Amino acid sequence: MINTAVATEPWSVLSPAGELQRDELNARSTQHKSPLNLREALRNMVLARRIDTEAIALQRQGELGLWPSLLGQEGAQVGAGLALRPQDVVFPTYREHAVAWCFGVDPVQLLGLFRGTTMGGWDPRERNFNLYTLVIAAQTLHAVGYAMGIVRDGDVGTGIPERDRAVIAFLGDGALSQGEANEAFVWAAAQQLPVVFFCQNNQWAISTPVQTQSRVPVYQRAGGFGIEGVQVDGNDVVATHAVVEQALAKARAGGGPTLIEAVTYRRNPHTTSDDDLKYRDRTENEHWAALDPIDRLRTFLLSEEADGERIDDEFLTALADEEERLAQRLRTGCRSLPTPNPEDPFVHTLERMTRELEVQRDEHLAFIAAGEVDATATAEITQ
Repeated sequence: MINTAVATEPWSVLSPAGELQRDELNARSTQHKSPLNLREALRNMVLARRIDTEAIALQRQGELGLWPSLLGQEGAQVGAGLALRPQDVVFPTYREHAVAWCFGVDPVQLLGLFRGTTMGGWDPRERNFNLYTLVIAAQTLHAVGYAMGIVRDGDVGTGIPERDRAVIAFLGDGALSQGEANEAFVWAAAQQLPVVFFCQNNQWAISTPVQTQSRVPVYQRAGGFGIEGVQVDGNDVVATHAVVEQALAKARAGGGPTLIEAVTYRRNPHTTSDDDLKYRDRTENEHWAALDPIDRLRTFLLSEEADGERIDDEFLTALADEEERLAQRLRTGCRSLPTPNPEDPFVHTLERMTRELEVQRDEHLAFIAAGEVDATATAEITQ
């Protein structure tokens, strides 16, 4: 049985066969549109998938403790990532590897969190890309709070492109069952906040199918909160980009929030510790593999219909070479990540360390030191 979203027909302009409906795309777009560079979109999707593949291999080799794969969701993430402006602010979950790549976050830094060498990995202020959120739906409230700050700073609706900003919160279909997400929708609607909620409906919240969590299509739930809801084919990077760009433009102009449902599919297990064949049939994965976002864009770009955007063997060879260089850098970079200082969690918990934290830190360091002494003594005895 093929479990699919509680969906009708999500809006799409690039078919699985690689046929692009330009008229449909132009009709949907607004005066705020900026053309999507399809070559760059393909490159970002391919490289993001390679990051994913290498991370899974590193986890299997014992170099990472865990890895949440994005296989199959590259179109949704790159489409959204390339619609953002540098001044926009991103609040991700723990699976937005392609969005991080589009925003310039070093993928080696992504690995640190799952290797256990850091509690975050990068400075959110450098690129307006916040740390991964492991607590389901917590980032939706963080995004709303930040959006409230943007309004108070007067960075919405000024008509100055370099100043107006928006916030985008990524979430999965499982997060919709959390109270935090629903509270975020209420606050965003009540205060007309410049935030876009981008839900990647990848059909499964670990082992729970989306049908169990929602009796209506995800995007229709937005109406109950008084915000706009849009459904798009998340495996169509072109359509996704257009929808997200439109929602962000509305938010920056002071038009309020939007809930976007990007219908896609998680083709790998929830994480590398999960066995997805215990709860879904292999044929379901095969069905969605035929809708692969990379394949459909590559097919279009290899066709005569692509005109000036058309790619050739030289482009693909260069991209394959770039893949290999990236893979090598990931392998080397992962193994070179520094061992963290045991004092770090206490130092970075608060901006200023409290007396209570100082006491806890000292006790923790003393405990570690005692263990090292015991280990040394034991080694000397056995020798």
